[in-house]
Amino acid sequence: MALSEDYLSDDIHPIDIVETLAERHEWDFDRIAEDQIAMAVEGQWRTYSITLAWSPYDETLRLICTFEMEPPEHSMPDLYEGLNSINDQCWAGSFSYWAEPKLMVYRYGLVLSGGQIASPEQIDTMIGAAVTASERYYPAFQLIAWAGKTPNEALQIAIAEAYGRA
Repeated sequence: MALSEDYLSDDIHPIDIVETLAERHEWDFDRIAEDQIAMAVEGQWRTYSITLAWSPYDETLRLICTFEMEPPEHSMPDLYEGLNSINDQCWAGSFSYWAEPKLMVYRYGLVLSGGQIASPEQIDTMIGAAVTASERYYPAFQLIAWAGKTPNEALQIAIAEAYGRA
């Protein structure tokens, strides 16, 4: 049965769909507000914090997937170089490092202008893609930050797809 078969109305709020998906996958979640939900999704390497927020003004469903990372100061130039190389390989979404909260962040925005409606399959794919990208590049971030590997050396580990579950 397709996920979208559960939704017969065209007026379903995207965060309602996310909440239903979180329940279906048995992810821990918290509906922070009408337009925002936060959840924890377990991967192979770690548990990722994922927040989705609907902006009616921008008509965009924003996804932010984070995990803690406290790299040593001396590795930051290589980490930023690695981020640029990794983002060149990402077709949807991108990574950035938020220094103040010490978080590695994967971001993606699904634009739904003109009254478009996100399907459950689209949202499920967004979440899965965020976890897959985080799982795929997590070892490279670790090698750059703590093993002293160059970004090119570290990215060799990310050539193969990560195995795990979202």
